[in-house]
Amino acid sequence: MCYANQRITFVIYYQLQMSGQTPQPKIFACKQSQELAKAIAKAFGIPLGNVITSTYSDGEFQPSFEESVRGSRVFIIGSTFPNSDHLMEMLLMLDAAKRASARHITAVLPYFGWARQDRKDKPRVPIAAKLVAKMLETAGATRIITMDLHADQIQGFFEKPVDHLFASTIFLPYLRSLNLDNLTIASPDMGGSKRAYAYSKALSSDVVICYKQRAKANVIEHMELIGDVAGKNVVLVDDMVDTAGTLTKAADVMMERGALSVRAICTHPILSGEAYARIENSQLLELIVTDSIPLRQDSSKIKVLSCADLFADVMVRVNENESISSKFIM
Repeated sequence: MCYANQRITFVIYYQLQMSGQTPQPKIFACKQSQELAKAIAKAFGIPLGNVITSTYSDGEFQPSFEESVRGSRVFIIGSTFPNSDHLMEMLLMLDAAKRASARHITAVLPYFGWARQDRKDKPRVPIAAKLVAKMLETAGATRIITMDLHADQIQGFFEKPVDHLFASTIFLPYLRSLNLDNLTIASPDMGGSKRAYAYSKALSSDVVICYKQRAKANVIEHMELIGDVAGKNVVLVDDMVDTAGTLTKAADVMMERGALSVRAICTHPILSGEAYARIENSQLLELIVTDSIPLRQDSSKIKVLSCADLFADVMVRVNENESISSKFIM
């Protein structure tokens, strides 16, 4: 039955394509990414699709597409940051699109949640990033578009095409506009050194690395600085900021070592716990983030750069079967 439905959908699409009436692509949004999805749809040039979500008294919910998607290329936009309802909503919408005979179903994940669990770092723990990848594919995703994964190897967890975009295409023009003298790029930990070196190469700047030891998750026991920051304007670069403990500690260390100023660039503003208070009370001059995750509150130190144009451009190219390789370059 499933094969028959797929065959009918293909025949309908082929007939429409031959007559020059290929169905228009459609963009839908999960609730947590509504504002970003509206901006993406506007930049793409089509209205955001209509989705209604019904909620039961126990918290169970059911999304429903209120328009036909048969034979269409469907983009579903939603960051999967915790709580788990955000991931569940994405999975339900992918399944709904698959069962409604959409031709292609692209999961657009500005932030790919659960990515920090990308390996077994001790016995008897899950590899959540791999599990999430398989769940997305099983639900119906035929393509994934995401940005600044916590670990590049997560792309290999998928059997479907993954377009892994770099937020550097957003951040680099902003950094250049600051015209900072004696610019130095810094990584807040050893794991981010590759990203820091890529930024330093693009900006022809020096690079320093922070070495940290954790007592447990989100708790730093000790931090050392590898490199000289005296008389430098430092920009810390990371893929995400969660509790902001690492960033604020790194800023303190660098100012103690003679830095003129410390800024931070973090693609995904998770900002949990006491993060906002830490940033406001820190020596960070500015924290620059994208809108991959909506901010929970305003802050005088946080500047948001939109990733809507980046995703819209890539989605247009995917829809028109054009190359997007320029978006993979730091």
